Amino acid sequence: MKKLILLFVTVITIKFCIKPKDNSFKIGVISDCQYCNCEIKWDRYYKKSPQRLKKAVATLNKDSLSYTIHLGDFIDQKMASLDSILPTWNNLKSKSYHVLGNHDFDVGEANKNKIIAKLNLKERYYSFTKNDWRFIVLDGNDLSFYGAISSDKKQQTDSLFNLLKDKNLPYLKKYNGALSNTQLKWIKSELDLAVKENQKVGFYCHFPIYPIDQHNIWNREQFLSLIKPYKNVKLYFNGHNHAGAYEIVDNVHYLTFKGMVDTENTSAFAKVKFDKDTVFVEGFEREPSRKLVIQ
Repeated sequence: MKKLILLFVTVITIKFCIKPKDNSFKIGVISDCQYCNCEIKWDRYYKKSPQRLKKAVATLNKDSLSYTIHLGDFIDQKMASLDSILPTWNNLKSKSYHVLGNHDFDVGEANKNKIIAKLNLKERYYSFTKNDWRFIVLDGNDLSFYGAISSDKKQQTDSLFNLLKDKNLPYLKKYNGALSNTQLKWIKSELDLAVKENQKVGFYCHFPIYPIDQHNIWNREQFLSLIKPYKNVKLYFNGHNHAGAYEIVDNVHYLTFKGMVDTENTSAFAKVKFDKDTVFVEGFEREPSRKLVIQ
């Protein structure tokens, strides 16, 4: 009897002493740094971006981050802008990733093919995993007047734009873009893999899906039809609309981060903590803090 009691006490002790596995992690998020040696336009203070990025990197480096991601438009124009600001970005202590924005391709036709390598990317769209999450990085410039480089992609861009131009879509603007059918097929394969691996899915893109305004990706309806059956899709983070925005649709959080380049005296960036059933956005300066419940 004493042995049974001792065994029971030992089991209870072990049960309460063993802590559940902590799958939480934290990342840094910046959008639309958009540096160039340019004069102020549309309340964008381009020349102030290097100092703002330097301050953000210093703040992010104080924490233990799994990675930091920039959501597109790292520069506004010219390859020289990239050479000026990359050294600051490279001071990040965490891993780092880039999403391609429309202005990242505003470097002249001869330089567009160099952008990928300059940003330390192997592909224009790609994925990576962290704990029980799969992050899918989209290329919204795949079909676009900024980022389509090959003659085939340029032809597809023209075809899609002409196909949609009579639909009176508020976001059919030449500064936006679309996902090619090839990329959409790849996204489906990534989603299927996430289901197989029991992973939650977060998307990163430069262009928003929600709310509907003049900034959305051209073929947003096609993208939404693709992801609708996948209940493991939880997040979609983007930039492009410098004012920022948020909407939750079908339990997917669509969050547009504010542009770092905007306003005379303030910046915008965030740390994002992924917990079991909640994502906490800790916003700095103009970026608001949020609690996103994962269902």
